[in-house]
Amino acid sequence: MPRAKRGPKRVEKRKKLEKLSKGYRGTKSKLYRSMKESVQRALKFAYVGRKIKKRDYRSLWIIRIGAAARQHGLNYSQFMHGLTLAEIELDRKALADLAVNQPEAFAELANSVKKALDSAGKLKPVAA
Repeated sequence: MPRAKRGPKRVEKRKKLEKLSKGYRGTKSKLYRSMKESVQRALKFAYVGRKIKKRDYRSLWIIRIGAAARQHGLNYSQFMHGLTLAEIELDRKALADLAVNQPEAFAELANSVKKALDSAGKLKPVAA
């Protein structure tokens, strides 16, 4: 049986790895085994990072909403509960955007939340 060499496939595979490891320091961008390991590790971190990014943004939105709600005499949990009582369906991303870029619109939302909480008898003053 004749010996089978990989031919151009081997070069293509290495070129793909070289492209991915471009900019890595020293051995990690030169030698195939180190290149393969470092690229695999980097891809793993990138995958995990995409999940962490979603968590980070959600927590940022919650912080922004909470800060804006406290300016109107509510805490975050009261504000979010009041939104459900007032039947206002806005996600945290939109609420955070309103809080930062359109404070007057957020103030109107806070007033409607206060009315909904007051009518339900759940409005308690928040210590500033």
